[in-house]
Amino acid sequence: MPNVLVVSNCPSENTEQLHQAVVRGCRNDMFGEIELRAFIPWDAGPEDVLWADGVILGTTENFGYMSGALKDFLERIYYPCLEQTEGLPVALFVKGGLDGQGAKSSVERILTGLRWRFIQPPLVMKGDFRPEFLESCEHLGMTMCAGLEAGIF
Repeated sequence: MPNVLVVSNCPSENTEQLHQAVVRGCRNDMFGEIELRAFIPWDAGPEDVLWADGVILGTTENFGYMSGALKDFLERIYYPCLEQTEGLPVALFVKGGLDGQGAKSSVERILTGLRWRFIQPPLVMKGDFRPEFLESCEHLGMTMCAGLEAGIF
């Protein structure tokens, strides 16, 4: 039974909707038994990462960088998880106001240091909120769970 951890910064109603869309994707009826933990960054820690078979991270773009909340999470889990989580499947979604590239790059640098393995290129949603963002996030959750359930990741 795969364990999936979703950690995303949700400072607004729109970003909370993105988080919930990822969770919906993970809970899709097509999957067997998937254990899911979904948190905002302040509420997750190393024990959650060590429990997980796959991680989905979400962040807003703040001043051309990832959110402070996600950075805090990554700083708290980095050393406790460094040696034990190499190769961990990970996915990233970014809600950017301008282009989201600074937030994407800053998370990628840390995940490269952790030696986690992206299951697909990061999902970067930029500009005004659009309903299709929800579909993309739901698909991201489904992709992680389908890959873990099938033993691909």
